[in-house]
Amino acid sequence: MSAVESVIAARKAAGSGALVGYLPVGFPDFESSVDAAVALAENGVDVIELGLPYSDPVMDGTVIQQATQTALAGGFRLADGFEAVRRITSRTDVPVLVMTYWNPVVQYGVDRFADDLAAAGGAGLITPDLIPDEAGPWLAASERAGLDRVFLAAPSSTDARLRQAVESSRGFVYAVSTMGITGARSDVDSAARSLVARLRDAGATSTCVGLGISTAAQVREVLEYADGAIVGSALVRALADGGVDAVARTAAELATGTRLA
Repeated sequence: MSAVESVIAARKAAGSGALVGYLPVGFPDFESSVDAAVALAENGVDVIELGLPYSDPVMDGTVIQQATQTALAGGFRLADGFEAVRRITSRTDVPVLVMTYWNPVVQYGVDRFADDLAAAGGAGLITPDLIPDEAGPWLAASERAGLDRVFLAAPSSTDARLRQAVESSRGFVYAVSTMGITGARSDVDSAARSLVARLRDAGATSTCVGLGISTAAQVREVLEYADGAIVGSALVRALADGGVDAVARTAAELATGTRLA
């Protein structure tokens, strides 16, 4: 069982679920992004999702796009992502998953990327634009390096696609709560509940729901039926508006949603 799956299983065994928190590397600057990620771990986040800024972030909403563009304008390079993982994992035992679009991995070299991520202490990758059919090199490299691989499943996915995502994922399956891009919403699409049930029917043992989750109440709602809740835009906005201290406060508030009893 991977480190990520072990953490989620432990939270489930305790009668709750996991909180996954997203922040991008290099926003508002490199040092602050590392400190903010550590603040997540210190304030109730169970798994850190560390985003690598990319020039064409097709899945991301306005808040995250602006943050990643700031990081790129500030000189972010792929090597900074590995260094950030190294620094974060030296300060906390909370597992760190890297979220990246696939093109940077291909350009860097799939095997080289896997080796450098593992050497930095990373737990694995979330790859929003990579489908299992086209993931052969990554499946092989991640298996060799002992890294998790998290594929996405959407409400529109066929049952065959869901089975592929379940069979190919390790750590958890990322269930997209609604059709669209990232960003806080007033409610989490009811399609998420149906999608998680379909993933369980397809054999998933660990499913986390993301997109649109921004409050402790929504975390609590998601954890009534899923194994984890993923929060991004709310944390990025807190970092933009109030710095690392605001991220810590927001993470602590979101973590109250994991207390279901």
